Amino acid sequence: MFENISIIGCGLIGSSILRALNKKKISKKITVYDKSKEVLSHLRQENLSINISNDIRVSVKDADVVIIATPLSSYKEILLSIKDHFKKGSILTDTGSAKKEINKIIENLNLKDVSWIASHPIAGTENSGPKAGYAELFENRWCIISPSPKAKKEEIEKIEIFWKKIGSKVKIMSFEEHDHILSLTSHLPHAIAFNIVRTTINDEDKFKKEIIQYSAGGLRDFTRIAASDPLMWRDIFIDNSENILKALDNFVINLEELKKAIIDKNGDKLIKLFSATKEVRKEIIEAGQDTKKPNFGREKN
Repeated sequence: MFENISIIGCGLIGSSILRALNKKKISKKITVYDKSKEVLSHLRQENLSINISNDIRVSVKDADVVIIATPLSSYKEILLSIKDHFKKGSILTDTGSAKKEINKIIENLNLKDVSWIASHPIAGTENSGPKAGYAELFENRWCIISPSPKAKKEEIEKIEIFWKKIGSKVKIMSFEEHDHILSLTSHLPHAIAFNIVRTTINDEDKFKKEIIQYSAGGLRDFTRIAASDPLMWRDIFIDNSENILKALDNFVINLEELKKAIIDKNGDKLIKLFSATKEVRKEIIEAGQDTKKPNFGREKN
């Protein structure tokens, strides 16, 4: 499939791709580049079967596929550095959580003899960095592929096979569909989690210690989400701002409706609101996105 793969950026996602490729022996040669000396030092210590490049241009020159796995804000600088060094007929893909704005940058570069097929493995955790990566991260997780209109069918199929080989389920969407759906399934929940934790855990609150000590499951889950990489989420909120703002506007409307029901002590209204959302949980379980076992099927520490 791909004899030579280049990975730019080896944080959680990039290092997990690297580990999955090594474990499953998918490619003959893997070259990695990361601007962080600490990251590259860690990868050397793990004795992974890779070629480490200190020059981003050299890292892509012979690659059949180049995977950008860095924060969205770094894409432009990276692309400007490598745009004249791609192998003819190679494929460019990524792992970013927003697509429309990045696609504009790539279109403006007018890359020659390179196919742009965006990818988004929906497989992150609240941890970041190469130490957090693991080969099984993508097992039975969705990866959304958003091909450029110029991409050929056989090239799209190669990227589909690539993600399936490292364990993912694959869905193809347009850039616009991707950004709209992810604004609701991922970006809005993170926005809410950040603010719930900010509201609940106030450094000036004299009960801060007790609030943390007696945290119920709901708050604990929100703190897990809110512990995600700040740099990554800053970039997502900027790049997908239009969709996220629409989602936040709708959230505020629904929150005001709930607030009014509480003010009015309208029990019937509250039952109606809570019953409607309970059904969504059932649908998520039926879709295979979670389990109905106690504690969401998660192992206890």
